[in-house]
Amino acid sequence: MAAKDLFHLIVRNALEKDNWIITEDPLYLRVSPKVGMLVDLAAHQIINAQQEDRKIAVEVKSFVGLSNLHQFHLALGQFLNYQLALEQLEPDRTLYLAIPTDIYKEFFSDSFIQASIQRYNVKLLIFHPDKELIIQWNN
Repeated sequence: MAAKDLFHLIVRNALEKDNWIITEDPLYLRVSPKVGMLVDLAAHQIINAQQEDRKIAVEVKSFVGLSNLHQFHLALGQFLNYQLALEQLEPDRTLYLAIPTDIYKEFFSDSFIQASIQRYNVKLLIFHPDKELIIQWNN
């Protein structure tokens, strides 16, 4: 089993505070006989009176390491593989990369990082680690 990110439980709590129901922790995706992946969290939420169900998968990243750019490279590669797997196995589930507010402000505001996020259609869930709250969803 892969190690959970430093902020895993914080993001889980923030999602639950935002009325999401955690359905998998982690979400296992078997994409081929030799390839299986673990996305940190899967959740769903009833979004209207017609009982429409919204499903998400969330990969949590703390960006603690040698460099933010290196951590971004790792996170982006992981995100793209998970996105492809979800397209094949659960096309109704939307993937989000969860990042703390300080990393969003300090690093993700960079023009190159923004261009990369747009090019690869990375959806962000920005959370406040101390308050255990979701601050923003970037689609």
